[in-house]
Amino acid sequence: MQTRPLGTTGPQVSALGLGCMGMSALYGEADRAESVATIHAALEAGVTLLDTGDFYAMGHNEMLIGEALRAAPAALREQALTSVKFGALRDPDGGWSGYDGRPAAVRNFAAYSLQRLGVDHIDVYRIARLDPDVPIEETVGAIAELVEKGHVRHIGLSEVGAETIRRAAATAPISDLQIEYSLISRGIEDEVLPTTRELGIGITAYGVLSRGLISGHFTADRQLAPTDFRSMSPRFQGENLQHNLSLVEALRKIAEQKGVSVAQIAIAWVSSRGKDIVPLVGARTRERLTEALGALDVTLDDADLAAIEQAVPADAAAGDRYPAAQMSHLGTDR
Repeated sequence: MQTRPLGTTGPQVSALGLGCMGMSALYGEADRAESVATIHAALEAGVTLLDTGDFYAMGHNEMLIGEALRAAPAALREQALTSVKFGALRDPDGGWSGYDGRPAAVRNFAAYSLQRLGVDHIDVYRIARLDPDVPIEETVGAIAELVEKGHVRHIGLSEVGAETIRRAAATAPISDLQIEYSLISRGIEDEVLPTTRELGIGITAYGVLSRGLISGHFTADRQLAPTDFRSMSPRFQGENLQHNLSLVEALRKIAEQKGVSVAQIAIAWVSSRGKDIVPLVGARTRERLTEALGALDVTLDDADLAAIEQAVPADAAAGDRYPAAQMSHLGTDR
């Protein structure tokens, strides 16, 4: 599999990463055995980057990855790179109560993640969202101390804007910014992406299929469980959903002409945006993983890109990418 640099200070990683969140939370029921098998299949295919958050089902996702790594052959286990987000505060009922970026909390979160993952270091460590009460310099400084002690290899950021990126980079070397980026979520193109490129910071792009919305598999009559994030997501509601699925149908025509799936062309589009961008695919099954890996064989020429742009222009999506209450926690421009 091709590799890409995770910024100028980060490691070489596979051209696709595996986002493991959906194996534990927010997208309905998941099969544990299939999840472990999917992680193993990803490693066997050459995927090296496994992304998680310590708050995904309150540690369940980290323990799931730890289980998969322990059961994997030594060679595959050693190639795996862990990317962990921390800082989100949860309660026993699954509620959310803000973010904690205090240095003492950073060290505490890391200690628990290392134990749940069963590893001696975390490859990329980042706060999930900016803590408005703690300067980013303090949070990044605490991660830098973990780097010095060998508990963390590289410092990352998540969902922050250009100013915060610059302040963080002035504190310690930043390898990577994780942020949503897809055909229908292109807000980073104006300020964030030029800033990361100026500073030599890589991008791991999550939501490349917009939580399945532009995968080609989502239908208007699909019933979502109350615990499924999409049941509250503005882009999956009423007229917004109808409009967004019409964009998918326009994209489907282009995909069919190339003999690929909608998901593959959507992933390939993100991958084509630059060698500094690594798409994270949220495959929960081996079948979906195989489809996503097929995107690596899709080449988009200028005519393809122009057709895609006409079918799904920037800002074409209807609805915000998060409910209003969660939008307030984003440090980016939406």
